[in-house]
Amino acid sequence: MRQTSEALLLLHEHNLPHVLLLQLGTAFFKLPGGEVRPGQDPKESLKETLTNLLCKETEGSTPAIEWKISDVVCQWWRPSFEPPQYPYIPPHVSSPKECRTVYLVDLPDKATFAVPRNYRLVAAPLFELYDNASSYGPVISSLPQLISRYNPIYLS
Repeated sequence: MRQTSEALLLLHEHNLPHVLLLQLGTAFFKLPGGEVRPGQDPKESLKETLTNLLCKETEGSTPAIEWKISDVVCQWWRPSFEPPQYPYIPPHVSSPKECRTVYLVDLPDKATFAVPRNYRLVAAPLFELYDNASSYGPVISSLPQLISRYNPIYLS
């Protein structure tokens, strides 16, 4: 079974909660993260992927961010090699093909990100994500309901 780990990075901008997303082109959005190698810890894999994806070090740059991965926000399952994913394992599926886990990751007070050339880092407000699966897909559009159980504290 293929495993992927993704990061839910929350920030407070314009007095509203936002989620950091990677945008490819004009219509494709994804959470930062990637595939977990067999035998590797999913959280360690996510830390490595976030560092490689968002923190490319150059001469004179600050050291990489120390990522603090906390709770599992959700898991989505792909029962076959077809595109549909579900927030549960369907009862007729004995061995799903993919498990996609989204972790809540705490951002440091200050961070500088270096995004790959073909991506843009965007901050999408939660109200825009809510019930907007046509633009963001089922996983990202479900995040506002899933994080409603948390009580984030924003420092000004």
